[in-house]
Amino acid sequence: MTEEDHTTGNEKLEEIFLNNKRSFKKLERAIQMSQGQFSLILMCCNCSSMRRQVVKQLSKSCYIQIQELILHPSVNTLFTTILSAIEEPPPPALMVFGLESVVAIEQVLSATNLVRNEFPKHFPFPLVLCINDELLQQLIRLAPDFKSWAANPIRFEDPKSQSLNITPITA
Repeated sequence: MTEEDHTTGNEKLEEIFLNNKRSFKKLERAIQMSQGQFSLILMCCNCSSMRRQVVKQLSKSCYIQIQELILHPSVNTLFTTILSAIEEPPPPALMVFGLESVVAIEQVLSATNLVRNEFPKHFPFPLVLCINDELLQQLIRLAPDFKSWAANPIRFEDPKSQSLNITPITA
């Protein structure tokens, strides 16, 4: 490896670090700004360890209590699964994991699109779907109306070889 290759690698890591830091602040802000109302937030990350790191950091820095829901591979609908998982009063925010492991994903996404208007009626909180790129493409194809409620996905990249500290910078 030449010195130039090493520098380029470091610059790439620094770029990933800065992008993840910006993404983290965007995610935190989206959750905070959506309190008391339905909001669909797509957190796109292809690496499960990076997702765990983001969630761990959120629990440390975000004052909002975020409920987590891990979907079982056998779920048939997203809406009723969430509805049965939340308690009264509803959580300030909900993060859903495991959508990529759902066996009947096409059915689940199609059904989600059909009942999309029920989400704001029953879920007065930000709903964060933790997805990967493949699932994002399926969401666009099978649940376009539901997906249209979300802003652009908030992306996190894993540098593979290095753990990132994504602690937000305080102003």
